Amino acid sequence: MRRADRLFQIVQHLRGGRLVTARMLGEWLEVSERTIYRDIADLQSTGVPIDGEAGVGYIMRSGYELPPLMFTRDEIVALVAGARMVRAFGGAAMARSAEEALVKIGAVLPDNERDRIARTEIHAPLYVVSQSDRESIDRIERSIEARTVLTLDYRDEGGRSTMRDVRPLGLWFWGKVWTLVAWCEMRGDFRAFRIDRIATLKAAGRTFRPERGKQLADFYRTMEIREGEPRSVPEKKPA
Repeated sequence: MRRADRLFQIVQHLRGGRLVTARMLGEWLEVSERTIYRDIADLQSTGVPIDGEAGVGYIMRSGYELPPLMFTRDEIVALVAGARMVRAFGGAAMARSAEEALVKIGAVLPDNERDRIARTEIHAPLYVVSQSDRESIDRIERSIEARTVLTLDYRDEGGRSTMRDVRPLGLWFWGKVWTLVAWCEMRGDFRAFRIDRIATLKAAGRTFRPERGKQLADFYRTMEIREGEPRSVPEKKPA
């Protein structure tokens, strides 16, 4: 959980005028009591009216509200549409996070704007991406952030299987198909892998550091040279 999300959750748990201990907050948020002490101190320093002390517990004085978020009608529609599309086409964790984001936004919107979320009539199918692909998307996204080398059992268009280690760099969505752009250690070059053709996916047990010539920016430059014009998304190059 990001620190900003944790601070938001602490404020939510302290609502209602009840005494809450650091141990309780730590258990709910899966962090240490020391982390809670630091978070509480930071919240107090920004003006959040939290009373109490370590070893006793904390309580938030009544009347405190998060400042309302001000979105235009079009911004609310865009947020709702985006969240519903992520729910239909994204990874499982992405889908859950999109739903939670809408709940958080709704909680701090002014009353006259809150109903617009429910009134936004832009919808997406509930089930488009398979559960296995959703899990792969989530795992790849985490691996990109952590720079974890992945071992893929990849099937090409003809069904031929190859095992290869790749450095994951980015995910792209093409409508119904997701692709992973990566540096393929077997080919010594950039490759785009269709997620629905990855038979198995696992961590190779090692990480990688950004290396000149093997980063996403290098991929873009390679595409510009090959195509003769700037590109903002990867071409579907055979793996």
